[in-house]
This record gives sequence, C-alpha cells and structure tokens, in this order.
Amino acid sequence: MGKRYFGTDGIRGRVGEYPITAEFVLKLGWAVGRVLQTRGFNKVVIGKDTRISGYMFESALEAGLSAAGVNIALLGPMPTPGIAYLTRTLHACAGIVVSASHNPYYDNGIKFFSRDGQKLADEAEERIEELLERPLETVGPDALGKAERIVDAAGRYIEFCKSTVPACTSLAGLKIAVDCAHGATYHVAPSVFNEMGATVIPIGVSPDGLNINQDCGSTRPAALCETVKEQGADLGIAFDGDGDRVIMVDHRGEILDGDDLLFIIARDRLRTGSRFNAVVGTLMTNLGLEMALRALGLDLYRAKVGDRYVLERLLAEHLILGGENSGHIICLDRTTTGDGIISALQVLAAMLQSGKSLHDLKAGMTRYPQTLINVSVTGELDLGRAPIPEAVQAVESQLGDHGRVLLRPSGTEPVIRVMVEGVDAGVVERHARELACVVRDALSA
Repeated sequence: MGKRYFGTDGIRGRVGEYPITAEFVLKLGWAVGRVLQTRGFNKVVIGKDTRISGYMFESALEAGLSAAGVNIALLGPMPTPGIAYLTRTLHACAGIVVSASHNPYYDNGIKFFSRDGQKLADEAEERIEELLERPLETVGPDALGKAERIVDAAGRYIEFCKSTVPACTSLAGLKIAVDCAHGATYHVAPSVFNEMGATVIPIGVSPDGLNINQDCGSTRPAALCETVKEQGADLGIAFDGDGDRVIMVDHRGEILDGDDLLFIIARDRLRTGSRFNAVVGTLMTNLGLEMALRALGLDLYRAKVGDRYVLERLLAEHLILGGENSGHIICLDRTTTGDGIISALQVLAAMLQSGKSLHDLKAGMTRYPQTLINVSVTGELDLGRAPIPEAVQAVESQLGDHGRVLLRPSGTEPVIRVMVEGVDAGVVERHARELACVVRDALSA
C-alpha cells in the first residue's frame, strides 16, 4: 500500500504548507502515541534541531501525545542520532525528531525511531497513516500523558560518542576545525572533540533559528576548507543541520566525502580484526570505492539512494558498515543509525593508529570522475522508451568494466538524474551530456 505522508525519511515539507502545519503535527503526535505505546513502554522522547519552527512542532507533538495518554521526555536541540540513542537508553516506545536535516530553515519535518533506535517499520508508518484519517479521541483527564525535560541529554550523548573509540584514544596535539552548520550539533560536537584533548576551532555554533545550514555545514564546506588552511588546522569536520551526516577536510583543504570516509573506516576495521565480507553503498557510490574495497577483499553491495535502504541492506546481510557519498555513514558495530560525530571519531581513531595524516589515509582510494545531470521532465518518467535503453547500452559498451551509467527518477522532484562514471573526465562528461539529450528528447516527444 502506498503511503500518503511518509517518505524515505519521515514527513518533510515547507513550514505552514500542509502537512507541515501545527494542526497536522498535533494529530500526528496523537496517532503515533496510539500506535507505538506498548505495555511497559509508555514514553516517547522528542528532540529537534535549531530551526525556529521547532518550538511550534515540539509543542504540537507534546499535546498530541498527551491526548493519546503517552508520557513525553523533551530533549531540546539534539542531533538525530543522539535522539536514537536516548530512545533506547530511556526505554521509550519511540523517538521523534523535529528536523529537515540539510534543508533551509523554512522547511521542517518529523521523523521517527522505534524503541530499539532504528527507523520505523513500514507497517508502523501505515498504521499511523490509517489513524490520521480518524477523529482525534482524547483519553480521560486522569490518563493524560505527562511531560518532563531531560536536562542532561547532551551530556549522556557526549559520553556515548566518546565510548565508541578505544579508551586510550587521545586527540591531544590535534587542531580541528568543527563546523556544526548552526544546527543540532552546535553544543555537542565541539565538546566531544575538546574533551578528548583536541584544540577545537568552532564554526557554525551560533544558531538563531534562521541560519541553520546557511553557507556552512556538510553541504557547503567552503568556509571550513578556508578555515583549515588559514588556521593551520590538521583537519576539519562538517556536520549537517541534524548531525547524521559528516564530511571531513584534510590539512590541504581537500574534501573527503562519505565514500572516502567509508573506505578509511572499512580498512581500519579489517586491521583491528573485524570479520565482514562486504560494505553497503548506494547506486551513487563512486566506482573508485568499489575498486578500492575489492583490493581489500571486500564486496560492495549497492542499495537504493537513502540511508533507510542502506540500513535495510545492512540488516538483511548481517553487515556492519554502510553509507552514502553525502556523508551518511552507518557503523552498526557502534550504534544503530547514521551518526556524524561517531563516524568522524572512527576516522580519527584510524588516523591516530596508523600515524598518518588524513590526506595520506585517503590515498588508498582513487575517485573515478563522475558527471551528474538533472533532466527536467513534465510527462511520464518512462526510461524504457526508445531510444533510451539503446543509448545507455552503447555508452556502457564503450566504458567497459571501468565505468558506469545510472538513470533514475528523483524521489523529490520531476527530474531524471543522468549519471556517468569512468576513468577519463572528458569522456565521462561527453557521454553524460549525450545521454541527457537523448532522455530529454525521448521523454518530451
């Protein structure tokens, strides 16, 4: 059954436009409370990022949950993975995150964790949507849910993050620029690295409700690159607005994306004796990572784009590492979901154990040139229409084993994403432009 509201990462949209309204979110809180409370688990935790609309939606969720007879633990601004962690440790029946991740302040969203700190199952989302179509029924006055604020939420999560690397790990002597995107990690990430001994240069730690992800963070790392070079830092770390993504910058100001970081972590896990035979990426994972993993004796399994699908494949294959080039990295041997701070710590631990700089650590992977073109489409997104398959086959034949072609409809806008990857950047770009023209002509005919 198709879902009306839930996407791959909860419910998201522009604030004030249905369904991202106070009225809908109140009803959503009630429906979630009705579906997810179980005997012995009658508490839901709520956390948020720093965008101004979080105040409104936090209150709406609190009212809806209370009407369903569910108790509420308010965490305040917290990284999404921190909310997943506290959902487990506070023995809640669910965790709710009010965040639109890397989007601008005028967007917001609601996403959920089950009581084990993982994404909700499709079945639970479908049951919530069914209840949203029914009238809201408030429990009796004596059964209303109560709310409490968890004042030490940040401290609990900071200690957990530090526990995911060996106790002997010290960042003393390292100068690290940390960009928090004026988002949910602003009061957590600098403390983690500082408490482990690093000299921290904080960036994007002054949220005002409107500046989240504005010219900073993992999606706009230019300021971080400049700061690393100007301050003579050993490296830089950038998170997105809700803290589940991370990218890093070496001392030269060169960016390491999720593919680079996943390779470094996988190689270090092998060094320390972890037993696994594959890593999970997505359809967009660079071919260079696949080749580098193969050299380590590991396979790359490709899931659909979205950390939800990466996690599903990890669980199905009983694997421990997966991620996206956007910086969503999941270390299931450390935590239950993608976590920017914990992923960065795994890279830093590998760096310290090897005695190499971040720049040298990434040298084991050679990135293949990749060109991505978005083709706007107004009609049916039929990629089987001639001559699209024939054109794709011709390009794949020319690229051989050292290239890839990927055509996929966007999940969020009316475009076809045309991606070509190969050894020669000029050849890759030419093929991508030719394919984009074929797709545009065929689908507009």
